[in-house]
Amino acid sequence: MTSEWKSDPFQDLRAALEGEELSGRTNPGVWVDPTRRRRTGVPEIVLAEGKTIEQLLAAIDLLLEREGRVLVSRVQPSQFEAIRTRFASVPVRTAPSKRTLVLRRDECAVQPTGGRVGILTAGAADRPAAEEAQLVAEELGCLVRVVHDVGVAGLHRLVPALRDLVSEWDADVLIVAAGMDGVLPSVVAGLVSVPVIGLPTPVGYGIGGQGEAALYSMLQSCAPGLVVVNIDNGVGAGAAAAKIANRCAGQRRQRESSDEAASRANRSASFR
Repeated sequence: MTSEWKSDPFQDLRAALEGEELSGRTNPGVWVDPTRRRRTGVPEIVLAEGKTIEQLLAAIDLLLEREGRVLVSRVQPSQFEAIRTRFASVPVRTAPSKRTLVLRRDECAVQPTGGRVGILTAGAADRPAAEEAQLVAEELGCLVRVVHDVGVAGLHRLVPALRDLVSEWDADVLIVAAGMDGVLPSVVAGLVSVPVIGLPTPVGYGIGGQGEAALYSMLQSCAPGLVVVNIDNGVGAGAAAAKIANRCAGQRRQRESSDEAASRANRSASFR
């Protein structure tokens, strides 16, 4: 987070109210927000779902021009092919499901922040949402460590997973993706001291299927410290986790800088 962001979060709103010309409008009715990263720490993430090919390509084109990279979520196969054809010269990174992708020019490498995000999935079917969250958090500069398939049907698997992510790696925040009964995030939140983000996935069938039971279960959790995003919202989980982790990383840097300054002062005093 820059000092500019901290001092004036209303900069863009004030400019609009004062009549300044706003950028980001494209011909097919798309108006992108290229300064969102400066304001919020998270860039505009283009939602492909519901957009025409023309609108989608126009939004990507403008953000690439302004930012040098762009995240796109909920990409359909036909849209994916159109994106790769139009931007063939731009390196692309995708989650394995290809529903989320990043186009990034070579000169726009991600700047590591030192934030640490841990991700757990209850089952293999929860991976697409978790992979989306991972991609977003990594694009926001975080280190991400993932442990898959540690659901409550085999609760013993959770022991080494939490030991790795929390006790040893010291994650700043955990994302826990689960469908079916959606119990795993509550279990984790009752065991760890870091914030836990529940990510319900549309896994399950019959009554409460398609993630509804998982969402309700997480919302009704009795474990304090669990917050929940909507069903299958890997983007929201990844962004929230990254903002928490990046804030923690910034505080660590400040402490380290203060400790180093104090150490230098002590060494200087000892030579007098």
